[in-house]
Amino acid sequence: MPEGVPLGAIFAVLLPVCVVTVLIRWLPFGFVKAFKNNQFISLLGLLMPVGVMTVLVVYTVFGQREAPGGLLAALLGVAATVGLHLWRHNSGLSIIGGTLAYMALVNLVF
Repeated sequence: MPEGVPLGAIFAVLLPVCVVTVLIRWLPFGFVKAFKNNQFISLLGLLMPVGVMTVLVVYTVFGQREAPGGLLAALLGVAATVGLHLWRHNSGLSIIGGTLAYMALVNLVF
């Protein structure tokens, strides 16, 4: 505990932070029933995973230019991920395999 900060003050900060965090994580699931037959929400449910993954891949690859292994290791990791997914159609396998391939390239090759 920080010196000079009473326990009540710590709880006064932590309690609202915890409540807001839980609400933010619960709200999307709470609205599922209300929008179950909405066409726009169905379209978002179809397109969002692809959009989110695209943004994550672009952000990750371009963020690796200055990292160990550089851009080549990141691109080879993405290629391993895509290859595993096309081969087995298993998201878990492709994510873990691509991550392991990238880590091996960065730590053992580059």
